[in-house]
Amino acid sequence: MNPSKSALQLSEADFADLASLLDLAQTSFVQAFTEGNKPENVQAYLSQAFTSVQLEKEWRNPASTFLLASLEGRLVGYTKVNLAAAQTDVQDPESLEVARLYTLEEVWGKGVGQFLLDVALAFAKEKGKTFVWLGVWEHNVAAISFYELGGFEPFGSHVFQLGSDAQTDILMRKRLE
Repeated sequence: MNPSKSALQLSEADFADLASLLDLAQTSFVQAFTEGNKPENVQAYLSQAFTSVQLEKEWRNPASTFLLASLEGRLVGYTKVNLAAAQTDVQDPESLEVARLYTLEEVWGKGVGQFLLDVALAFAKEKGKTFVWLGVWEHNVAAISFYELGGFEPFGSHVFQLGSDAQTDILMRKRLE
């Protein structure tokens, strides 16, 4: 059963949310990237990118915002959006980066990812941005298709280091209307 948009609740992460957000971030990353990757590379990335110290540092960055999706009081997904000063590649003042958009496996295909993407697009419009861009792993066919259906188009690529594995992310962009 797909949750209705009214059943999903949106909030901006505050300091009290960081422990729950860290658990969600680690779990959803493992669920998304274990298949097709060596477990030691996934663990190496987790120990670097998804620690309480790193998450708090990112949360404190005024150019980054974490938006949380909850269903029946439980976190089921999140997106991290970055303004130019926090963007990983493009650093374009006219763009917003969707740096992360992850949901728990149990809600895959149930509209939570679309809810979070819609929230990110609305956030970008509210900030007066012209484009939204993101990077997606070249082997994540489902995610690429999801973003293409949402109007995103490839415009480049970059290397994403997952442990000892240098992977390619496709950079995708959408012009806001």
